[in-house]
Amino acid sequence: MNLSTKPRAVVLLSGGLDSATCLAIANQHYDCYALSFAYGQRHNSELLAAQRIAQALGVCEHRIISIDLAGIGGSALTDLSIAVPEQASEGIPVTYVPARNTIFLAYALGFAEVIGAQHIVIGVNAVDYSGYPDCRPEYIAAFQHLADLATKSGVEGQSLRIETPLLHLSKADIIQTGIQLGVDYSLTVSCYQADTEGRACGKCDSCRLRKEGFASAQCPDPTHYQ
Repeated sequence: MNLSTKPRAVVLLSGGLDSATCLAIANQHYDCYALSFAYGQRHNSELLAAQRIAQALGVCEHRIISIDLAGIGGSALTDLSIAVPEQASEGIPVTYVPARNTIFLAYALGFAEVIGAQHIVIGVNAVDYSGYPDCRPEYIAAFQHLADLATKSGVEGQSLRIETPLLHLSKADIIQTGIQLGVDYSLTVSCYQADTEGRACGKCDSCRLRKEGFASAQCPDPTHYQ
């Protein structure tokens, strides 16, 4: 029986560095319910990482939802015929998964209503990011408007709040925040093409941003590389 008087939050937990930091931040204020997705991504090592992080940081519940974004393809993360680029490119990269954050946030909205949570925490970032359109502040503002209109709680005046604690932080700032909160980043997997053991390629855009972040934060990089 949960006797806590803290408010509840749904935290989107991918298994990566950013979402782990979000969970640590949310843990300070809320009873956290972590939500991860098996969406047809290239590897399941990030889901194993999400399970490790949820256990290490302590959550009230961790659910993994299965959806099939590989069924529509269109991304190097869900279509094995599209190579993961190993150099930065201009514009929206092929690692963008069409509508992914919209779908994830829609599930989080539903889950939050079911468990009586009034907060949804997502680790989008508009500073050190890969050019994804669904990581921008205006996107989050638009989804907040949708949440206000499209949910029972919103109509009844108990609006669910979409929280983005990392939105304006650099990768170095995120890492320093997480370290202060006791996040063990060796548990996380950020690589777009990690192997079955969760070891990073060290070459993709996500690996590049992660390595640069640890270097800028002047912190040892605990990433396991291939």
